[in-house]
Amino acid sequence: MPIIDMDWAAFDPWRIQPFKHTLTDHPLLQTDQLVELGKRCRGTKRWYAFSSNVTAGTDFDDAATLFPTSKSAVDSLRDISAAKAWVLLRHIQADPLYRELVDSVINPIKPQIERKDPGLYYRAGWIFSASPNTATPFHIDRSHVLLLQVRGTKTVYVWDPDDTDVCSERARDCFHLRHDLSRTLWHDEFRQRAHVFELRPGMGVYMPLTSPHMVETSNEASTTISFTYNTHATRRNAKVHVMREMLYRLGMTPPDVGKSHVFDHAALAAASAIVVCHGPGGHPPACPSLRRRSEYAVAD
Repeated sequence: MPIIDMDWAAFDPWRIQPFKHTLTDHPLLQTDQLVELGKRCRGTKRWYAFSSNVTAGTDFDDAATLFPTSKSAVDSLRDISAAKAWVLLRHIQADPLYRELVDSVINPIKPQIERKDPGLYYRAGWIFSASPNTATPFHIDRSHVLLLQVRGTKTVYVWDPDDTDVCSERARDCFHLRHDLSRTLWHDEFRQRAHVFELRPGMGVYMPLTSPHMVETSNEASTTISFTYNTHATRRNAKVHVMREMLYRLGMTPPDVGKSHVFDHAALAAASAIVVCHGPGGHPPACPSLRRRSEYAVAD
């Protein structure tokens, strides 16, 4: 039985959709095992943490510097209810135990996904532990996201991936070129136009590539896991955004993504050539997924 129970007949890879799941009691998602995983992440880039003093409008990439935690990530995980912290364990697929968990979720639903969104690759897992009354700042992601609530409750605000009033095409261009969130700016009035999900254990929500989102925990601690992946379509979309931003920096104003088939085709070809020449660590792009079609994501 698949761990994720979604209405696959209604599935649209570019539309937000709720689902249910059966991961709440999984041994690898209990506190003791998260602490052990946190210990194995020491000395790597596979964790990120900040204090509960962040707000929805905090720059996500600067949150750890602006609002450092008072305890280590491992100590925060050990007592997340009292830690006044938000801790992310990144790229859990790099850990052999957790790679099996990622595969156990993605493999059964891969055929369903690929019926409408072929070429699934670059799968990854991310575990979020957050103290009560803690926000995840407003941001966008470079992959499709399956967000699963494991413990506690939280409110997820998510906006359509084509809502350019909340996140402009130019903001997405900057993000894909250099993982730059400086144009992805929060305004409190955005709440009025969001899809709002009150997640409890066993509930989840699917969010397409670069769907803006922001999260707030309730008065109890929260554990959430997300599974991300890319496809042929997300790769094409990202490359066109990369080319758009490069043209903007040359003083040009390219058409919006999807508005000109001729431009999108040419931009895709040009960006593909640039990616091959410069590689994942060069200029551009920000994400190695644009060069590598590997099965699993690599930490960057």
